[in-house]
Amino acid sequence: MPVSLLRCLLRSLNARKRLPDEVRRRPALGLSLLALLAACSKTATPEAVQPVEVTVMTVAPHDTPVDFEFVAQTQSSRAVEIRARVDGFLDKRAYTEGQMVREGQTLFLMDPKPFEAALQSAQGALAQQQARLEVAKANLARVTPLAAQNALSKKDLDDAIGGEHEAQAAVIAAKGQVQTARLNLGYTTIRSPLTGLSSYARQQDGSYVTPAQSGLLTYVYQMDPMWVEFSISENEMLRYRDEIAKGRLRFPADNQFDISLLLADGSTFPARGRIAFANPVFSAQTGTFLVRAVFANEKGSLRPGQFVRAKVSGAVRPNAVLLPQRAVQQGAKSHFVWTLDKDDKPHQRFVEIGEWLGDDSFIDDGLHAGERVVVDGAIRLSPDARIRITGAVPAVAQPAIAPLAAQQDSEHHTAH
Repeated sequence: MPVSLLRCLLRSLNARKRLPDEVRRRPALGLSLLALLAACSKTATPEAVQPVEVTVMTVAPHDTPVDFEFVAQTQSSRAVEIRARVDGFLDKRAYTEGQMVREGQTLFLMDPKPFEAALQSAQGALAQQQARLEVAKANLARVTPLAAQNALSKKDLDDAIGGEHEAQAAVIAAKGQVQTARLNLGYTTIRSPLTGLSSYARQQDGSYVTPAQSGLLTYVYQMDPMWVEFSISENEMLRYRDEIAKGRLRFPADNQFDISLLLADGSTFPARGRIAFANPVFSAQTGTFLVRAVFANEKGSLRPGQFVRAKVSGAVRPNAVLLPQRAVQQGAKSHFVWTLDKDDKPHQRFVEIGEWLGDDSFIDDGLHAGERVVVDGAIRLSPDARIRITGAVPAVAQPAIAPLAAQQDSEHHTAH
């Protein structure tokens, strides 16, 4: 009820209270009050509609840096299985589990006695074959001049030559046996092939190990550099290609992205990384493309298997329009914003929404440079509303961060 009508009615009621009781109880008085109320309604003037207070932003397209975030996992750039290469008993673990080991450092010792004996036996066999070779050479030296004088048959000469060749071959074979025995003896001392982080021992002292069944002893992980791997879904890859083709997205030359890591505690890893490998083959098992970045890890603060967030920087959205999300309204069929003409009259404008990033949204189509868009107060507007501009909102200029890869596909169209 308008205030003026309410005031008129109150004055009438006050006047009625001052009448005698017998007059107030008369039926005709009720009709007169109804007539009075109607008169008050005719004389009351409606209140003026208050203007809607709004803030306004002027559309200013500009190249906007875009960062993409992906859930990632660290991987050792070189993970080596430490295995037994000969059968035998494990004498001793010679390293501290979980500590850094140096290239060439002894990790395990196996019982060397059987291999020392095998080496001695092979060396003895070699000495025998070398002695036989000397006899064969001497025999050939004796028969050669006799055969030249026809004092011996050609068969005797051929037998001497064949015996010398056979002795030479036997020496070569014996040398191979010695080398094999020496290698096997060397395999009883198991060393690290690289500098890295050691894992726990898979076999205990005194265990009998064989290369085929129980030969795995431990792992050593190279810590510097460290790989960081993440995946890009097929839908994301197709969307990137489509946006690049439409001129809405631009990647750096030669895909030289700058990559930073956000750790589980929210801190940022100090070193920056670069993409070292992008698998061109789509994985049917995961439905993704694998991307690998490489990071310097001199202090070893990154460990294999950590879950991190990889922020990939370097992409740009050319001439992008970015609006605060509170300026965008959801209509029955599409999103829309309120624009103002030169007379500050609001008009509904349907727009095409791109990615929503933080508190802002990219406007892919529907707005042009210089147009004014209502930001605050948009939800209270109607086409015939009067407005009062209370402030200007600066154009969004900070770098945007795309949602996590694991969330982009599900959130891209449902969050508006």
